[in-house]
Amino acid sequence: MTSKPRKSKSPSRKQQTQTAKNSSARATAIDILLGRQTANTPVDGFFNKLTTQLSPRDRGFAKTLVYGVLRQKQYLDFIIEQFSKHPLKKMKPRTLVTLETGVYQLLFLDRIPPSAAVHATIDTLKDAGQPRWLQGFANGILRNVTRKKDALPTPEQAQTKGYPILNHPGWMIDRWQHQFGKKKSEDICRLNNTEPLLTLRVNTRVMPRGELVTAFTQQNIEAVNCTHSNLGIHLPSYTGMVTDLPGFPQGAFQVQDESAQLATVLLGSLHDKNRILDGCAGLGGKTSHLAQLVADHGEIIAVEPDQRRANLLLENLTRLQLNQQTTIVQSSLEAFAATRPQGFDAILLDVPCSGTGVIRRHPDIRWNRCPSDIAELQKNQIQLLTIGASLLNPGGILVYATCSMEPEEDEENIARFLAATPNYSIVDARTLLPATAHCFVDAQGLFKPLPTPTNDGFFAAALQYAPAL
Repeated sequence: MTSKPRKSKSPSRKQQTQTAKNSSARATAIDILLGRQTANTPVDGFFNKLTTQLSPRDRGFAKTLVYGVLRQKQYLDFIIEQFSKHPLKKMKPRTLVTLETGVYQLLFLDRIPPSAAVHATIDTLKDAGQPRWLQGFANGILRNVTRKKDALPTPEQAQTKGYPILNHPGWMIDRWQHQFGKKKSEDICRLNNTEPLLTLRVNTRVMPRGELVTAFTQQNIEAVNCTHSNLGIHLPSYTGMVTDLPGFPQGAFQVQDESAQLATVLLGSLHDKNRILDGCAGLGGKTSHLAQLVADHGEIIAVEPDQRRANLLLENLTRLQLNQQTTIVQSSLEAFAATRPQGFDAILLDVPCSGTGVIRRHPDIRWNRCPSDIAELQKNQIQLLTIGASLLNPGGILVYATCSMEPEEDEENIARFLAATPNYSIVDARTLLPATAHCFVDAQGLFKPLPTPTNDGFFAAALQYAPAL
C-alpha cells in the first residue's frame, strides 16, 4: 500500500453474493491467526488444517486476510488505537484479531464494500458467542475507521514516537540496522510488507522456457524471463491458483524464487557427477532442480526426516516426472550418515534456519522468532555441515545454503567450519554464476543477495574438498 486507500466501488450483485460466501473464510482466518498467536508456531500448519473445507476461492480469501494482517499488524494496531478508548494490551485476543482483520479489509481490500466487510466481520464475533456489547464495541470502531479512512496516514506515513511503523519486532530492526544501515533495513522491512512476486523454475525436461512463456501469453498471463536464472519466469500480475496455470499438471514448472534457483547452480555442472546428495530436502524445490540437471546416469539421494514433507516431496517429483533417478530417504542426516553410505560427488545442504530472508513469503516469521533462536539454529547448522562434509568425495563440491540474512547462520558458520576443516576451501561463486548475478557475491566469493522486488534474501557458499596428499 503506497498511497491512500481508494474508495470502494458500489457492490454488484455478484460481489454481494460473494461477500456472503466469504463470511466463513473470515471466521477461518481469525481462527488461524488466533492459533498461530497462541502456539507461536508457523502459520502454514494452522492454515492447512483449518481451510480443508473451504472452496478454493474462500481459501484464497482466507490466505489474503491471514497474510495481510501478519504483514501489517503494527500498522493495523496503530489505526485501532486511534479509535479505541480501551487499551489494546487489555483486549482479549479474539477481539483484537477480529478488529485487525476488519481494519485490514477496510484499508487494503478496495473490492470489498465497506459496509459488507464490517457486517461480515462482526458476524464472526456473533458466531463465536461473543457478548452483544463487545459486538457493538467492535462495530463502532470499524464504522469509525470507514468514515475517516481517507484522512488516515498510510503505512509509509504512520509513525509512533517519531519512528516509522515497519511491522517488524524492534530487536530485528536493530539487528538489521547494525548490519545494513538505517535506510537499507527500512527498505527491507517495507518490502517484506508487500506480497511477493510469483516466480517459477521451468522444468526443461518437459518443455523449454520459451514454449512455457508462449503458453502463458496465449492465456493473457503476463510472463517475464528472470534476469539471472536461465530457467526462471516471473508472473508479475497473476493472482490465481498456481494449479490453474498452463503446464502445471504436466510438470512443466516448479514454484521457486530466483535466489533459490541460483543456489543450486553453485554445485556446477552435474553431468559428470554420479552421486548427488540433498541432505535437507524438505518439499523438494532444490531436489527437483538437481534431478532436472543431473545426467541420465546420475543418482540423487534426498534425505528428509519428516513423513509429511517426504510424502509431499514424492508428489512433487512425480508431478515433475523427475522421480526416476531420485531416492527419498526418510531419516535425519545424522542417522543416514551412520549407515556409512558410499561417498557423494556433490552435496547440497539447505539447512533449517531463521528464515529472515523470506519474511515477505512467510510473514509470521517476524513474530515467531526471538533473538535466542539464532544461536540454537547455529549449533544445528554447524553439526549438519560437519556431517555433510564427511560424506563428500575428494574433489567434490558441497553447497551450504540458508534463507537467512543473519551472519551467525551464514558467513560465521562458514568461517568456523573452515577453521576446523582445513581441507575445504571456498569456491568463488562468480566462477559458477551468470555474470548478471555477480552483484550478489561478496569479496569472499559468498552468494549473499538481500531481498529485492524480484529476489528473496539468501545465502550460499560453495565449498570444495581437496584432501592433503
